[in-house]
Amino acid sequence: MPLRVVALIAALAGALLLGAGAGAARPDEQTPLARRLARALAAPQLDTTRSAAVAVDLLTGTAVFTRHHGLALVPASNEKLAVTYATLVALGPGFRIRTDVLGAGARRGSTLAGTLVLKGYGDPTLTLGDLRTLAKQVRRAGITRVTGGVAGDESFFDDRRTGPGWKAYFFRNESPPLSALSVDRGRYGGVTSVRPAVGAAAVLKGELRRAGVAVSGPAFAARAPRNAIPLGSVVSAPLWRILRFMDRESDNFTAELLLKQLGALYGGRGSTAAGAAVATRVLTADGIPMAGVRIADGSGLSRLNRLTAAALIGILQAAWTSPQLRPAFVGALPVAGRSGTLRHRLLTTATRGRVFAKTGTTSLSSSLAGFVRDRYAFAIVHNGSPVASWWARQAQDRFVAALASAK
Repeated sequence: MPLRVVALIAALAGALLLGAGAGAARPDEQTPLARRLARALAAPQLDTTRSAAVAVDLLTGTAVFTRHHGLALVPASNEKLAVTYATLVALGPGFRIRTDVLGAGARRGSTLAGTLVLKGYGDPTLTLGDLRTLAKQVRRAGITRVTGGVAGDESFFDDRRTGPGWKAYFFRNESPPLSALSVDRGRYGGVTSVRPAVGAAAVLKGELRRAGVAVSGPAFAARAPRNAIPLGSVVSAPLWRILRFMDRESDNFTAELLLKQLGALYGGRGSTAAGAAVATRVLTADGIPMAGVRIADGSGLSRLNRLTAAALIGILQAAWTSPQLRPAFVGALPVAGRSGTLRHRLLTTATRGRVFAKTGTTSLSSSLAGFVRDRYAFAIVHNGSPVASWWARQAQDRFVAALASAK
């Protein structure tokens, strides 16, 4: 399936956002709203030379505020907005991820003289219930005995378990080990496994036994042979639902697997680097300003990521102006005072239920980007070593509240 390109209809305000850079003329010196927004950003302990903010009127496509719009900053989980946009464009909101069970060997009546292979294609939502369904499909196919074992095939992605530029602590604590085959996020028997494909194969073996299929051999990891016979298949929920969980809960594991999905399907390899290259191509093709942008991972955990406020606003505007993308993109975002990471933020009457935005928090970055009603798009990124997270959040919330109260 060729990459689907969405035209960027509403341009950012010319040279203001896409022009010379941080030194361009600023609306915060020109209008009452812009001056209120500038005051909202003022906070102690925040490094203004490592902060950026942009707000755009969605009705006119013009900027109402811009500060350091071209400054390349660590975005934290605002990185997930790039993944959300790129996957929606490349895969479509209805895309589903398959998981197969295959027979490798000779079929002799109800006996498979060989191995069953559980092949994953990167579904981050694969569950025990899905494997129970697969086991029943094998039994319905007439197989009651397997002379070999059960193999878990995770070869659709590479074998790297973390993203580039991650702190060692992030492994398991911020994301389960990355794999194209992982059931219940790689947690088996109450423990997160470092060999998720083997764990998945072991779970399937147990479900096969419960379904009336005897398996003689062990669970292990291996690639399915090319002549393996399809015996069953399950598919994930559609992409728009997966993205809703990913963005609302800021789930790192899902974001990383979706980026690898892009690489596997369109980049020649199921790796983070290949997926990042595909995402970069999608954003570039759709007119997103990419100067200073570096996509290193999908989650935003990497210290190597760089986004600009101009790029974030470009992503938001491109999604907003696309009838195909807008429902899934906006619907994936946390809602102020109601859902996800904004459940306990922006609780005033003016903002509750009227702000749809992605949060981002690491020790280096605090960010917030999204929409205020159907009137404004905004992006705010603060960096520091470490960033003053509490003050950054206060400034972000004041900025959004000022937009929400604007006429």
